[in-house]
Amino acid sequence: MFHFSNIVRTKGDPKIVQGGPSLKQPADQLARALGWFSIGLGVVEFLAPRRVTETLGMEGHETLVRAFGVREILAGIMSLSVEKNAGLWARVGGDGLDAAALLSGLTPDNPKNGNIALALLMVGGIAMLDYRAAQDTKPRRPPRDARRKLYPNRSGFPKGIESVRTAARQIAAHAGQNEVKQGDERRVP
Repeated sequence: MFHFSNIVRTKGDPKIVQGGPSLKQPADQLARALGWFSIGLGVVEFLAPRRVTETLGMEGHETLVRAFGVREILAGIMSLSVEKNAGLWARVGGDGLDAAALLSGLTPDNPKNGNIALALLMVGGIAMLDYRAAQDTKPRRPPRDARRKLYPNRSGFPKGIESVRTAARQIAAHAGQNEVKQGDERRVP
């Protein structure tokens, strides 16, 4: 069976015959996908704000779109980091800002209200995914009544505290013997 992982291996490396199940949870995979989506959308908003505003009939708001792009990129990076939950909640908040900005463009004189309505539907769908991912990736804490594990007899030393004390005494004794020898050497003319 062919595995793409074998392409980057050198001649002496073992070949992958069969892959195992992924260790990534579905919530982590969704968070990762949303993070990359956020970065992609942010890049478009940052680099082509005029195109976005023209599509929505909201010309003159390019600075706002560019700022939203920066926000999307940062939230995406956080969603891909160890602090993915914070990044996902930032995305949820950003979805609210996006919806408010889009609603402000929904005016009777805007000929592109259909595009805004479609964008609002997309933002709503993405917001549901963001919220779900944020809920599913929140840190798990043990219940308040859970018993805590205590280790009063552990010292942190693999052979126990007495073996460390013995080793320290031997080092001190050896150091003391060296001082005596050095003192004797100095007295010899």
